[in-house]
Formats: sequence, structure tokens, C-alpha cells
Amino acid sequence: MRPVKAYDGAPMMLADPRAAELDMVIIRECTEGLFYTAAVHNRSPKTNADEARETLRITRSVSERLIDFAFRLAQRRKAKRGHGHLTCVDKANVFQAFAFFRQIFDERAKQFTDIETGYSYVDAAALELVRKPWTFDVMVMENMFGDILSDLAGGLVGGMGMAASAEIGDHHCLFQPAHGSAPDIMGQDKANPLAAILSGAMMLDWLGHGSGNQQMLAAAEMIEDAVTTGFATRALRPMEFGGDMGLKQMTEALLEIVKS
Repeated sequence: MRPVKAYDGAPMMLADPRAAELDMVIIRECTEGLFYTAAVHNRSPKTNADEARETLRITRSVSERLIDFAFRLAQRRKAKRGHGHLTCVDKANVFQAFAFFRQIFDERAKQFTDIETGYSYVDAAALELVRKPWTFDVMVMENMFGDILSDLAGGLVGGMGMAASAEIGDHHCLFQPAHGSAPDIMGQDKANPLAAILSGAMMLDWLGHGSGNQQMLAAAEMIEDAVTTGFATRALRPMEFGGDMGLKQMTEALLEIVKS
């Protein structure tokens, strides 16, 4: 995720120049954690008029796959950007389940000695994401924590209209914006299409790396660079940030940047 400037006729003043370099990825597990007993899975303990319970589940096999993926992503980012850092976000000081998650993180870290690591309790991570988000690179965490912090991260880069995301499995993936639907602006040509477009860039990047297809990798980078250029030159001015361009104009403007 990269930050953008609000458009209201003047550049947004950044409190710290390092905010312009904000570039982070949040990795969350999507089948366990506190979502393990979510209603869609039909695993919730029975509730009554006096009490309701949920189950937080952390397993070794799933956590190892999650953490290994996060380390490999940090390695790819390091190869491209010159540095890589992975932060384990948990609540290991309170819950045994998260102490177990951190234990697994430490075990897997021994296989990725080229990547710097760190820890952050989730409440402290929320604070630091507001105070100095540029200190984070890749963050790995349980499902509920990721659900919350990913929305915070979306706000840091301008809004949920910028938040690209993917559900990545061992062999198949689903790429889509993190924001979901927006029925309140349906049919009004006000939506910011960039989260969907950047999710497409993530798809091309994943396919390119998996197949060794350099054209796909180049296309993904071209799209990301076009978005960065569009905001730097004010060619992209989404209504979401107070600009004057709706979904169609934003899409057309981005296509022109890509062509040029």
C-alpha cells in the first residue's frame, strides 16, 4: 500500500517526510484465529440468554504456512527494495494461543536468517501505525487482528478505495479490493476503482512469479507505477479524497498514463 495526497486544491502537508515512503503489507490468516467459529463455518458454541462464546484457534500447520509465506514475501520485497523486515503482531503477553503463534514465528525465522524480524503487541501496533507507519514492512498476524489493522492501513494510504487485497492459497488465489460493496454510492459514478485495479496488479505479480512470466511482472509494475505517477502529477483525483473524478474518469485517466 502506498500513500496518496488528498486533493482539495492544495497538496496535503505531511507531518513527517518519511510518510511519503509508506509501503507495507499485512498478512492475515483467514480460516482460523477468532474467525474459526464465525457463523459461516457453523462452529460456534451454543449460546443462551445469559452467555455467548467464541473459540480462537491457532494450529501449527496453518501458522507455519502463513509465516513462511510472509517471510518469502519479505525476501521478494528485499530483493526489489534493498531491505526486508517482518513483524509478528500478537498478544503473547496475555493469551497462550498468541504465545504459541509467536513461538512458531521464532521457529520459522531460523529458516529465513536474511530477514530482520520484530514483534509488536496488537495494541502497540495500532498506535505505531498511526504515529510512524513507515517503520513497518511486512506484518503477519491472526485473522481478527488482521481484519482490524488492515482497515487502519487502508486509511493510512488514503482510504479503502486504495486497499488492494488477495486471498492466497497453496495453488489458487482470489484477488479483490478489501473494501467490499458500497451500496450508498451505487450507480453514482463516485467509486474509486484503484483498489480493484491494484488487486489486478497483485494478480499479475503472483501469476508472473509463479510461472516465471516476465511480461506479467512488468505489467504489474507498470500499473503500480502509473498509480504513483497519477497522484504525483494530479492526473488522478478521486472523489474519495475530495477530488473531482468519478470511477469512469479515474479509469480513463489511468489508462492514459499507462499508454504514455
